[in-house]
Amino acid sequence: MEGTPHPIPRTVEEVFSDFKGRRSGLIKALTSDVEKFYQQCDPDKENLCLYGLPNETWEVNLPVEEVPPELPEPALGINFARDGMQEKDWLSLVAVHSDSWLLAVAFYFGARFGFGKNERKRLFQMINELPTIFEAVSGNAKQLKDQTATHNNSGKSKSSGKMQSRQPESQTKVIKVSAPPKEDYESGEEEEEDDEQGATCGACGESYGTDEFWICCDICEKWFHGKCVKITPAKAEHIKQYKCPSCSGKRARV
Repeated sequence: MEGTPHPIPRTVEEVFSDFKGRRSGLIKALTSDVEKFYQQCDPDKENLCLYGLPNETWEVNLPVEEVPPELPEPALGINFARDGMQEKDWLSLVAVHSDSWLLAVAFYFGARFGFGKNERKRLFQMINELPTIFEAVSGNAKQLKDQTATHNNSGKSKSSGKMQSRQPESQTKVIKVSAPPKEDYESGEEEEEDDEQGATCGACGESYGTDEFWICCDICEKWFHGKCVKITPAKAEHIKQYKCPSCSGKRARV
């Protein structure tokens, strides 16, 4: 929650300057000031948020009380997940949510002050030239770019959990982040295509919708809406082997 008023950015350059200031503050919280940040995120406290401020500082505070808030709010309750995850994974999760928040704030200003198509495009291009907070915190910006190129071509994700973003039916193959490309399928290719046509969520039974996040159980190989099993794309990045609720409750047979 920002106690001190800051100048409201109204141009592309001013919004980008605001973005950079907030970004710098958030990176400090998750790197050089990480011990202080960790201590302030006490799980015994109420829902806390991490705010980056335009003057390159940061603060952990309660969300604003006004509804709707003046600016988009960052992820709520980051302190509750602190002790339930490894510190590195928790910081990565906070970094991903912080990246999303920064974009939301920047394009909120763009919408508020009537940025046109060209202005929005120019703003995004300026933002896109900077490494994300997640890349800065993890220290592998170049590695992530290489991994992205590998995924788009023929690589496998280091996580064995199968994730996919369903594409329009006009495409003949769904995208599975951890699966090999279409040309590498040999046995089971026909089964994959049949599964795609009648794929339903193992939890709710509904068919997929365009651009929905899905995750596959590595045990029973059933697909689930992420929302049905309470798994977000960010959380899935840290799951090495995903077990659905049913498989998690089964005892191993001797």
